[in-house]
Amino acid sequence: MDRYKTAFWSLLAVLTVSWLMADTFLPEPLTYFSFRHVFTQYSGVMAIGVMSLAMILATRPTWLEPFLGGLDKAYRLHKWLGITALVMGSLHWWMAKGTKWMVGWGWLTKPERNPRSEQVLPPLQDWLNSQRGLAEDIGEWAFYAIVLFIVLALVKRFPYRLFRKTHIWIAIAYLFLVFHSVVLMNYDYWSQPIGWVSMLLLVSGSISGIWLLTGEVGSKRIVKGKIAHIKHYQNTLEGQIKLDPSKQWQGHKAGQFAFVTSNAKEGPHPYTIASAWNPKESQLTFMIKELGDWTQQLKTRLKIGTEVTIEGPYGCFDFDDKSNQQIWVAAGIGITPFIARLEFLIQRNKQKHIQNGRRIDLFFCLEKPNPDLIRKVDLLAKTAGVNLYLTISSLDGRLSADRVRDQIVGWSQSSIWFCGPKAFGKSLRKDFRHFGLSNHQIHQELFEMR
Repeated sequence: MDRYKTAFWSLLAVLTVSWLMADTFLPEPLTYFSFRHVFTQYSGVMAIGVMSLAMILATRPTWLEPFLGGLDKAYRLHKWLGITALVMGSLHWWMAKGTKWMVGWGWLTKPERNPRSEQVLPPLQDWLNSQRGLAEDIGEWAFYAIVLFIVLALVKRFPYRLFRKTHIWIAIAYLFLVFHSVVLMNYDYWSQPIGWVSMLLLVSGSISGIWLLTGEVGSKRIVKGKIAHIKHYQNTLEGQIKLDPSKQWQGHKAGQFAFVTSNAKEGPHPYTIASAWNPKESQLTFMIKELGDWTQQLKTRLKIGTEVTIEGPYGCFDFDDKSNQQIWVAAGIGITPFIARLEFLIQRNKQKHIQNGRRIDLFFCLEKPNPDLIRKVDLLAKTAGVNLYLTISSLDGRLSADRVRDQIVGWSQSSIWFCGPKAFGKSLRKDFRHFGLSNHQIHQELFEMR
């Protein structure tokens, strides 16, 4: 199982097991209202728990990348956590609010409350009890806001620039939900493992939320530059950016990506870096395919001298493994990390006067011929000592794992590195897994940030 999937299920398991150590799904006597009480507690703990980790991941923590497999995997986990929060939060809301409606409709009969005892409560518990009404109201409206923002994030037709501006408001709603959770969580939980785990997540999530709202995320990894050169490859734009020497770019590994801002209103977009790092030149190259509204505007918006900001680098798609043979599969604009790696190999070979110590086979897949781009990749591959196989799907059909296996001797001992459309990568992964390759031999960039 991929590491980000393991992290997702592990969090759900830790929260559930910790909660079961403090409570049960089968209270005695077991009635609708007794079950409603415990399930409201459980669903609330789960919802705020997954939201807390989602908030942490939203700060782009580089220290977590090796554990999750890269920031692209962290964003995939962030998306799953958001969906889980939406589901658990909806169940929590329905058990709390829907029950009151069903009582009002006459579908349920509310049990009589036992007379309140005059028990003297600890000051903290007494204060928390006094805030319950406020916490319920705040939690309800914060929930409505979060549902709206998460749904907008999941609707791909919703413009990216508006998504970026609205999604940040989840941090405010989350902070209100922290108050809601602290007040309404069963007081006895705080002295048990579920309370300790929840407190750790709430504190970390709150700090992350404040950091997001102050705009400090990634601020120490930002450099400025100007576009020095632009080239067009049919529907793909290549831009070289000369970096401002006043703040040194920390360097990057081939295959990593960065967030690039060329228009403050549009905000940062993630692009794979299509060049190896050379401190003497101090420049970065990005290749951008015209896929959406914004990327289609870039060919007219970007000019020589346009100022940009770059935040990064991020990602673990860095070709770093111990296999003696690698198979690269690039589909369309997915060629960018491989171009950077080819340049790196050429630099290394020149500096150390060596040839590649392992066999590398690059399968470059394009829907239609793109002569200039093909010439660029072909020259780089020959210079780097990498075997290039070109597939034009409109002429040759889509590349399959069978064709790769037929052409590459020793494929079963290779590692596979794929960058391209998700469905294509999923199909190749499934096929190679069927023929015996393990998960750790197959590397795929999941380049979806929403």
